[in-house]
Order: sequence, then structure tokens, then C-alpha cells
Amino acid sequence: MTAKDKEALSFLATHLMCGVAGGLTFGLAVLAIDLGHLRTLALQSNNPVLALGLFFFGLFITFGSVGMGVGVMSLGRNEDD
Repeated sequence: MTAKDKEALSFLATHLMCGVAGGLTFGLAVLAIDLGHLRTLALQSNNPVLALGLFFFGLFITFGSVGMGVGVMSLGRNEDD
């Protein structure tokens, strides 16, 4: 693996972690205010760990992908600048 490959993976991993942090923050906020009674529904289910795990997994995938997408899209440079 070359230095450029490592730099690119580090760049993507950094943006992925920023997105995951955003997803965690959003998920905790949703649960804290019990938006749509999601916290109540999840905690009263037969397996609350699974319900919350799937909830956060979906948020991590979504927000992590958005974070990496924003990072990649910000790499473009305008020729006029």
C-alpha cells in the first residue's frame, strides 16, 4: 500500500468517524426527547438491545456515508479559484 493509498483511507476514515459521531448524536437526541415514542417502543419490545442496535446501525450507515460523501465532494477544486 502506497503513501497516497494510506492518505486516502485516512481521509475517508476521518470523515466516516465524523458522520458516525453525528449519527450517534442524532440517535441519542431522538431517544432523549422520545421522538415518535421510539424510545418507549424500543424499550418495551421483547429484545430492546436488538431494536436499539438496529436503530443505531442504520444511523451509522446513513450518517457515515453522508460524511464520506461530503468529504469526497469537498475535494473538487474550481479552476477559477
